[in-house]
Amino acid sequence: MSEDTLRGDGRKFDELRPIKIEAGVLKRADGSAYVEMGGNKILASVYGPRSTYMRRFLRPDTGVIRVRYNMAPFSVDDRKRPGPDRRSIEISKIAEDALRPALLLESFPNSMVEVSIEVIEAEGGTRCAGITAAAVALADAGVPMKDIPVGCAAGKMDDKVVLDLSEIEDKEGQADVPIVILPRTEEITLLQADGNLTEDEFEEALDLAIGGCQQIAEYQRKALKARYGE
Repeated sequence: MSEDTLRGDGRKFDELRPIKIEAGVLKRADGSAYVEMGGNKILASVYGPRSTYMRRFLRPDTGVIRVRYNMAPFSVDDRKRPGPDRRSIEISKIAEDALRPALLLESFPNSMVEVSIEVIEAEGGTRCAGITAAAVALADAGVPMKDIPVGCAAGKMDDKVVLDLSEIEDKEGQADVPIVILPRTEEITLLQADGNLTEDEFEEALDLAIGGCQQIAEYQRKALKARYGE
C-alpha cells in the first residue's frame, strides 16, 4: 500500500473515519454524550460525583471513578451474549485508568463518579471511541478536569501504517496501537500495542495516532460549545 493508495473504505492512510459527537443527549444523567465514529455508535453517561452504596470504594482524601463498558447483544454481527464478559471487564478497567489522570478527584473526597459506556453498534476501535465519549460526558456533567481525554488508534495493514483502523483492518491487519492522550500536553494515559511492528513503525503509528487524537479533540470541543456556547 503506497501513500497514494486508498484503503478498502476509500480513505487515505492518514484519514479518520467520519465522526459525529453530541453532548447532553440524556436528561436523567448528570452528563452524557453520543459518538459515531465510522460504524461505531456509542452512548456514554455519567452520574456523580455523589455518595454511593458501595462505600468500600470510597476514600476520605479523594474521589474515585468507576467505569462500566458494555456491548449490546445486537452491536456485532454474531449476537453477543448479554452481560459482562472478560473483554468488557478488561476495557472497563482500561477506561478507568485512561480517564483518571484528567480528573481532579481530590476535589470531591468520599464521592464516586460512575461512568457507563454502552456500545450500540461496533465497527472496530470501540475502546478509543468509548473513552472519547466518556470524556465528553464527564465534561458535560461538570466534573472538575484538567483536560478532556481523547482516544484514537493507528495500526498496520498490508505493511503500511494507517490511522483509525476499521473493523476489517483490525481483524485482518498486522498490528493495532490504541492510545488515549490529554490533548493540551499530549500526555499519554493509555498505550497498548498488539501485533508485529518494527521500532520505526511503532513510532510512526504513535505519531499518527496522536495526530488523530488532536483531530478528534476538535470534535469534542465543538460538541461542548454547541451545548454550552463559547
